[in-house]
Amino acid sequence: MAKSIAVLTSGGDAPGMNAAVRSVVRAAMFRGMKVIGVFRGYNGLLNKDVKELDLRSVSDCINRGGTILYTARSEEMKTPEGIEKAAKNCKELGVDGLVVIGGDGSFRGARKLSLAGIPCVGIPGTIDNDISCSEYTVGFDTAMNTAMEMVDKIRDTAQSHDRCSVVEVMGRRCGDIALQTGIACGATSILVPEIEFDIERDVISKIYEQKSTGKKHFIIVVAEGVGGVEDLAKYIEKRTGIETRATILGHVQRGGSPTLRDRVIATAMGADAVRLLEKGIGNRVIALKDGKTVDYDILEALEMERKFDEQLYQTAMEVSI
Repeated sequence: MAKSIAVLTSGGDAPGMNAAVRSVVRAAMFRGMKVIGVFRGYNGLLNKDVKELDLRSVSDCINRGGTILYTARSEEMKTPEGIEKAAKNCKELGVDGLVVIGGDGSFRGARKLSLAGIPCVGIPGTIDNDISCSEYTVGFDTAMNTAMEMVDKIRDTAQSHDRCSVVEVMGRRCGDIALQTGIACGATSILVPEIEFDIERDVISKIYEQKSTGKKHFIIVVAEGVGGVEDLAKYIEKRTGIETRATILGHVQRGGSPTLRDRVIATAMGADAVRLLEKGIGNRVIALKDGKTVDYDILEALEMERKFDEQLYQTAMEVSI
C-alpha cells in the first residue's frame, strides 16, 4: 500500500495537465497519502527538484494551460544509469509510486522505472492524440478548438481577398488535429500522413470543382507530419492563379485554458492513477476506451497499433464538394 506518491509532467506541455496534477494530489490526500511534486519532468527526479504538495498547492490551477510543475525532456533517463539514479532518488525521498503525465517517451521511462522497483502509472497528456492505447489524450480537445478558432479567423481574411489559405496544424505524425479541424472549418482539402494523397487530384482538382460552383476562397488544412505548406501554397497559386498564403499555427495550439472535456478526462485519469498506486500496482497506463477510463500494461500499451479514423476522413472528403 502506497503511503507517499510523486507526480510529474514530461515532454510537450498540454492543456489539462494541471487538471490531472490537481486530481492526483487531491485523490491521494483524500486517501491520506503524501504527494510530492516533481518539477521539470524526469530531470527534476534526477536532480531532486521536488516539493511536497498540499490542497492549496493545486488551487485555481484547473483552468490554467501549461503545467504548474513545468516540463522538460531528459536524455539521461534513456540510459541505465539514469534509471538507476531516478529509482535511488525515489527511495531516498520515500516515494512509493509515481504518476507520469506525458506521451510515449515519458511512458518508456515509466516502464523502466517500474522494472527498477518504483511502481509508475502513466496518464496520456499530449495535444497530438497519438497514444495508441487511448482513444483520447489530455489536451487534444483544447488544441483542436484553438486550431479551429485560428482557421476561422484566417478564413475571414481569405474570404475578403478571394484567397486560398494553406494552414498547417500540429500533431507530429498524427493527422487527428488536421482531420477534425478541417471538418469543423469546412476545409476544401485535408492532408494527413496516414492517407496517401495526390496534389493534383486531392487539392488542385477540388479547388477547380468548388470554383465552378461559385466558391472564391479556399482553406487547405495540412497536418504537421505532411509539412511543406510554403511550397504547396506556391504550387497552388502557380497552377490556379488564385492568390495563396501559407500559415503555420505552431505552438499557439499548446496553450490556453483547457476545455471542459480536457478538464473532466484529466480529472478522471488522475484519480484512476492514484487508485492503482494505492494498491501498489504500477507499470500501467490509464487510457480511454469506449468513453470509459481503463488501464493497460505499459509494454502492451506501447506496442498497440494506432488506428486512424478512415471513415471520418471519407466523410470529410464527401462533404467538401
